[in-house]
Amino acid sequence: MANEELAQALKRIVLLAKQGDLRGGYQAYRALFESPEFLSYRPQDQRQALRLMVLARSPPGPRSPEMIEAHRAAVVPLTELVSTDCEPADHEMLGICHVLLGNEAAASAIFKAGLAIERERNPQSDLCGALMRRISLL
Repeated sequence: MANEELAQALKRIVLLAKQGDLRGGYQAYRALFESPEFLSYRPQDQRQALRLMVLARSPPGPRSPEMIEAHRAAVVPLTELVSTDCEPADHEMLGICHVLLGNEAAASAIFKAGLAIERERNPQSDLCGALMRRISLL
């Protein structure tokens, strides 16, 4: 049941985005990430939902308050994922959130930690390259 609820929430968010209601979409992401149920979902399901927002191409122009608050809400579940699973891709998403929130020092440390883990696993991976690029931009 919980996974069906998550799927329905994500379908509503995608529909809002397709209709051009980016603010409404970010408000829905925030509500989803702040809900007590979100942390009860399987880590891979949390990652999928977080990826949809965090790795999406940002719209041009200034960042809306809704966008900022949605990313702030994503920090909590991402921090939990980083703490428990040590997946470098989670580090990348958490670092992106910190960049958007203006916490560049924290983002740099998070990207570097993810890069160290990924280099041990696969130094030639695309993720290593992506993390190195993100570090160089800070």
